[in-house]
Amino acid sequence: MSFIPHTENEIREMLDAIGVDSIERLFDEIPAELRIDDLHGVPEALSEMEISRIMHARAQRDGQYLNFIGAGAYEHHIPAAVWEITTRGEFYTAYTPYQAEASQGTLQLLYEYQSMMASLTGMDVSNASLYDGASALAEACLMAVRSHRKSKSRRILMPASVHPLYRKVAEAICTTQNIRFELLPYDERTGATRLDALKAFEGEDITAIVIPQPNFFGVLEDVNAMTDWARANDALAIAVVNPTALAVLRAPGEWGGQGVDIVCGEGQPLGVPLSSGGPYFGFMCCRQEHVRQMPGRIIGRTVDLEGKVGYALTLQAREQHIRRSKATSNICTNQGLMVTAATIYMSLLGPEGLANTASVSHGQTRKLVEALTKIDGVSRRFEGAFFHESVLMLDRPVQPVIDALLEKGIVGGYAIGNDYPELGNALLVCATETRTDADIAHYAAALNDVLRSAA
Repeated sequence: MSFIPHTENEIREMLDAIGVDSIERLFDEIPAELRIDDLHGVPEALSEMEISRIMHARAQRDGQYLNFIGAGAYEHHIPAAVWEITTRGEFYTAYTPYQAEASQGTLQLLYEYQSMMASLTGMDVSNASLYDGASALAEACLMAVRSHRKSKSRRILMPASVHPLYRKVAEAICTTQNIRFELLPYDERTGATRLDALKAFEGEDITAIVIPQPNFFGVLEDVNAMTDWARANDALAIAVVNPTALAVLRAPGEWGGQGVDIVCGEGQPLGVPLSSGGPYFGFMCCRQEHVRQMPGRIIGRTVDLEGKVGYALTLQAREQHIRRSKATSNICTNQGLMVTAATIYMSLLGPEGLANTASVSHGQTRKLVEALTKIDGVSRRFEGAFFHESVLMLDRPVQPVIDALLEKGIVGGYAIGNDYPELGNALLVCATETRTDADIAHYAAALNDVLRSAA
């Protein structure tokens, strides 16, 4: 069927009105050598049924693997109702809610999302999302520089245990604005940031410190000590968190004596499936005193002239709305559909359900580590407490082992030594509530078989 809505008569009338005898004449300014006579290489159109068969066949090429990889993207159970509701036309086709009177449903959903995220993080206010966790960290660093006007150094302390890709994105975005990141080493025994390394910066002009919880190794940091250090040294504290973990861990707004200033992270664990790399969404929350420097959209709740509750975009400090030099960020599109799914996911699970997801994930990871470290040639790398990821050491190169496990239908983990060469044959493994005891036993048996065969 044709997707052009105009009939031949309508096209003729429009051409006559502008004095042109054919559509081709509309393009006569384009040189002949730059024009094509046909879409060579484009196959004939297929029916919906034929397209569906092709797409299913290509999806099946990926196979159905047993997944034990995390490293920033996590496989959680998503209730069927989440995406059944998210893909309703009212949400699925809704775009930017510029016109408040026509977008009350979308605006209310985003407001509810903000309320949930503020509650989960223990902060005063949330925005309506960012692109992803990595760019959210970069935006948080830029926001910290704008907010901390007493600091002139633009120096931010960045633990080496922060996700390597997050660090790369933050450096790519922020160093062009003369922001300097200074690396904090991790403890070789625990995997947590070395607190003694902070002593070298005491009394200096430090704009902010980044605090991951859990860190990239899955290890839990001493967030109270790091937050209090920031306060004592007149630096802002930026938390980078896993939202699922916050269901059982202390909220960043309660870290230390006064809490952190900014919280950011990746929202994918909240109802967004693993989809070959995205789309994901970033979240950001902050203290009330910093809200005017927060990038992205913020939805406000108000009442109209008749006293009826209404929702509207507020504090729109984006370059489309104010002078570019005064804008907090040039980001344009929030990840509205992903946020819709996250809001429905959190609504369906509730605090108790989310806490159960986190607790079971932690428990299954403990079982996974225990089962794998019973195998000869496998040991745990760090002693520190962890959430649902842990670093293991193998007695041989990791990548061939991962490849062999893939042949057995198992995604065995992430070769963390690629990002941390000093760790050598290190494997980052993860388990969520979706991994059963039988799954763990199957992985342990397969890994044992791979290591024995290779030996």
